[in-house]
Amino acid sequence: MNTPQTDNFLHNTDIAKDTLVLILAGGRGSRLHEMTDERAKPAVYFGGNWRIIDFTLSNCLNSNLLRIGVITQYEAHSLLRHLQHAWSFLPRERGQFVDMLPARQSVNEEMWYRGTADAVWQNMNIMKNHYKPKYVLILAGDHIYKMDYMNMVRSHIQSGARCTVGCIEVKKEDAKEFGIMSVNDKWQVQAFVEKPQDPPTMREKPDTSMASMGIYVFDSNYLYDVLEDEIQKQTKNLDFGKHIMPRSMKEGVLYAHSFARSCTGHNTEGTPYWRDVGTLDSYWNAHMDLVTEYPQLNLFDKDWAIHGLPTQSMPTKFFCKDNCLHGLDNSLISGGCLITNATITESVLFDRITVADHSHIHQSVILPEVSIGKNCQLQNCIIERKCVIPDNFVVGVDKEHDKARGFRLSSSGKVTLVTPTMLTKLAKQNEIGKPSI
Repeated sequence: MNTPQTDNFLHNTDIAKDTLVLILAGGRGSRLHEMTDERAKPAVYFGGNWRIIDFTLSNCLNSNLLRIGVITQYEAHSLLRHLQHAWSFLPRERGQFVDMLPARQSVNEEMWYRGTADAVWQNMNIMKNHYKPKYVLILAGDHIYKMDYMNMVRSHIQSGARCTVGCIEVKKEDAKEFGIMSVNDKWQVQAFVEKPQDPPTMREKPDTSMASMGIYVFDSNYLYDVLEDEIQKQTKNLDFGKHIMPRSMKEGVLYAHSFARSCTGHNTEGTPYWRDVGTLDSYWNAHMDLVTEYPQLNLFDKDWAIHGLPTQSMPTKFFCKDNCLHGLDNSLISGGCLITNATITESVLFDRITVADHSHIHQSVILPEVSIGKNCQLQNCIIERKCVIPDNFVVGVDKEHDKARGFRLSSSGKVTLVTPTMLTKLAKQNEIGKPSI
């Protein structure tokens, strides 16, 4: 094990120079269903002005960790385009970059990435020969949160760990979806089990488990050695949670880092805010977190700003001609929208959306370039990009009717997803006028 280092040797500039960030952004996100048919999960729109991956990248920028590689695979075109347009401003002459690392077929390789650790292994030659880091910070590109990664890397170096895993407290009933661990007084991991049916809990909190966030810091040489060894063993679908974490724990070199120590975004109760938005319900719920009277995540924090690619568009115009005194309440409205005599409550509207007379939108997420006709009622729904909603259209009120018309219901049955393809199919059945998509 490395000897723990003192603060005298931990200048931020040195840590930044020695650290390579790898963002795993190749996942399909199948639980978002049609929303990820043509885009990777990290490229899904979020918050009215961003993509999901912008939160991870903004954390890197605010943490001053600016040597970044983004590993992509599934339906990567929109993600790569976004990275190129929104994140190409870092000065490479200063050793700062956001490099794109798409899956590729090399000599004697017949398969794409076969697991999170396999994706890193397939880029190991580039890491060794080009980036040459001392530490490797591995992140997921599909979660919503604010975190100072520099604190975690510093903690890793100070502890003398070879591998450090970021962890967060979750309710026991939710812990089945995570890697769950227990630690000693020095935060050395004593047990690690991936997605257990009966999750172990914390001694002082019997209804709470300590879960992996899918965030790891490695000493680079240790990472190279364990990946090469596992590949030599022909470990199938090599994964950090299933294979590398249990191995590092058994070797006594795995430590945990509590998210609470590095979180820079708390909810109204003071609890660290972190959301996996991988289902329709969680995606919708995370948006509703933004439109409460006191939002659970502050998107207006200039001290830890979320960056992305704001659309350069005309101002949004609201026009109420029938003494509509309460036309807008607790909502986020992006630029270039034209809203006429409509009621919008507890909703998030992205850019370039039109809403016509007497339509009502409640607790809904409307993605860019959507046109909503007159006298429509949209409630508890997600409307995909470029949908054209005809006059007198009602969705989200009668879920059984939504399902019968071919719209997607979330697993809870609370949220309805509408896409242009669904509307076109419905139009062919002569139930509504054909939308001009």
